[in-house]
Amino acid sequence: MPAARAGLTALGALAGAGAAAAVWGIGIERHLYTVRHHTVRVLEAGANPIRILHVSDAHMAPWQRGKQAWMARLASLRPDLVVNTGDNLGHPEGLDGIRRAFAAFRGVPGVFVHGSNDLYEPSPRNPLRYITGPSQRRQSAPPLDTDALDTFFADELGWTGLNNAARTLEVHGTPVNVFGVNDAHHRLDDLDALPGLVSTLPEAPLTLGVTHAPYQRVLNRFADVGADVILAGHTHGGQVRVPFYGALVSNCDLPTRQARGLSTWTHDGRTVPLNVSAGLGHSIYSPVRFACPPEVSLLTLAPRGR
Repeated sequence: MPAARAGLTALGALAGAGAAAAVWGIGIERHLYTVRHHTVRVLEAGANPIRILHVSDAHMAPWQRGKQAWMARLASLRPDLVVNTGDNLGHPEGLDGIRRAFAAFRGVPGVFVHGSNDLYEPSPRNPLRYITGPSQRRQSAPPLDTDALDTFFADELGWTGLNNAARTLEVHGTPVNVFGVNDAHHRLDDLDALPGLVSTLPEAPLTLGVTHAPYQRVLNRFADVGADVILAGHTHGGQVRVPFYGALVSNCDLPTRQARGLSTWTHDGRTVPLNVSAGLGHSIYSPVRFACPPEVSLLTLAPRGR
């Protein structure tokens, strides 16, 4: 009997811990929005620092007014450039929330690429499947109004689309070359065209590579064509992390140790700073974050050698 009682006590404690973790992850942590600050020394000596607000994976639903208000207040950070790495929409009516979230950034230079949830509606699924491996590709899902999203970003905010495209922008007095690819998770990235696109750009002291999903094939090509900094999203930082261990999955072939935050990517002898945003949201069918609060990144690009 004592052994049986001890076993029941242990099971009860385990169940209680699980319930507490669920309450925290579902009811509390997924609303604890935060700003991660990083300094990246990649600019030439004497250059003006450039503040980049990196926003990703809002997965916006129309009822998420707290998230929308918090994102709108980010304009007070006064970034020089906004980089949006996709998965903005989490619901067919999500664009209304995206409008409320980003309206305050009208006139601030910005760039954007698509993730799968800028293209296709989310679908019901077992939330535990997220932590067992990469999510399935869903071209058969109902399409979202991607054209309306792009019109808002491009025509109303003045942002530049980088879906298999390259451009030169003036950012805080510095010419910046920017290039990006469409959603790599659904293999919409045209990596073969990228060298030609980048070769048409004038010389500039800074080149940014932008992707939603940080697959290794994308990061390797970005390094090859001269990216000085790479920005990506998609991973949700693992979404459910194990304390003192980290992410269980990256939802792509990126090593899990790089599923969140600033690291570096090395290919063919070239090492490039890589910032992977853990993002601000989650699928409406997987409403949990644990040991991985929702976030944006504020990157200060500064001169080298300090």
